[in-house]
Amino acid sequence: MLVSRRIYWPSINLIGPGCVKEVGAEAAKLGLKKALLVTDKVLVQAGVAGKVMESLTAAGVPYVVFDEVQPNPTMKNVNDALALLKKEGCDFLVSVGGGSPQDAASAVSILATNGGDVRDYEGIAKSSRRGLPVVAVNTTAGTAAEVTVNYVITDEERKIKMVMVDPNSLAVVAVNDPALMIGKPAGLTAATGMDALTHAIEAYVTRGAYELSDHIAYKAIELIGANLRDAVKDGSDLKARSGMAWGSFVAGLSFSNCGLGIVHSMAHQLGSEYDLPHGVANAILLPYVMEFNREVCVAKFARIALALGKNVTGKTPEEASLMAVEAVKELSRDVCIPALRETAFSPKDVDKLAAQALRDVCTGGNPKDVTVDDLKALYLKAYEGA
Repeated sequence: MLVSRRIYWPSINLIGPGCVKEVGAEAAKLGLKKALLVTDKVLVQAGVAGKVMESLTAAGVPYVVFDEVQPNPTMKNVNDALALLKKEGCDFLVSVGGGSPQDAASAVSILATNGGDVRDYEGIAKSSRRGLPVVAVNTTAGTAAEVTVNYVITDEERKIKMVMVDPNSLAVVAVNDPALMIGKPAGLTAATGMDALTHAIEAYVTRGAYELSDHIAYKAIELIGANLRDAVKDGSDLKARSGMAWGSFVAGLSFSNCGLGIVHSMAHQLGSEYDLPHGVANAILLPYVMEFNREVCVAKFARIALALGKNVTGKTPEEASLMAVEAVKELSRDVCIPALRETAFSPKDVDKLAAQALRDVCTGGNPKDVTVDDLKALYLKAYEGA
């Protein structure tokens, strides 16, 4: 059946070594006057945020800095940043970092023009007005929050992650400079890279997948499979970093336009309950959810095996689909992703986690119908390492 599509991605996308130098000039071209630069203290201390500040200064664009964003950004982070934005009269935001600063800036952007409380926007397309412009500078090859219509904020009172899917939060300019990713720790590189792989695989098999999303999700799987090990092994490998930047970027474009599945639904709960890094949570859960979903998308899983470098010559689609699951397990082992039992996860929480995951906005995109008992079983299977 022929259907129309509405495709979302930032108006301007800068990608490649050195493109961070263009941030200030792009903001000036757009007539933007004063930035709230949203980041975290680690990136300020490491000098990464300073490179963005230099570009803004060179272009004559004033800014103020909010560097209090936590690894899983909270409502307090958002409200504090919004207060500073209003106090300083900023008319746009520059987000610098991985998913946490990007998500926090998206929330501030929406609240600045729509008002209300962060909780008002949980769910799909809850805002009525376009957010303040955001220039999103990514520093990790993982979340792709700089190019998507999704953002996630932790409600610290309810201890849940609120997922917002809102085209009004989409950045105006997205910047992916792999030179900013040089020297990132191996553990962070591994976690964010597996996050990107999860985006690509879930986008490839989600119920909302279609021709364009399939093509770019598949390419993302190839890029990540070819480059993640090298990026983890040598953090200064610019070729591998560039491959991962492209892989994360196109994976984000894909899932932002077709949706995700229960890997993310379940991972969100691990993040809110135990403050487990999102990429680690996704990486741990991905192969178990793939095993659960495989029977309804055998042909696509067979192609995933090929994209991840497996020789499927002479294999049946069923055999090749099983190789895809093994390929993901091998990649996780090679980049030293921990097991769920090595985290703060407690089996006694499984009823609560599964119930929340079932209600998560990503669950509807899963290619296979799922019950709360299925989700409980998946958490426990991941915990047992079965």
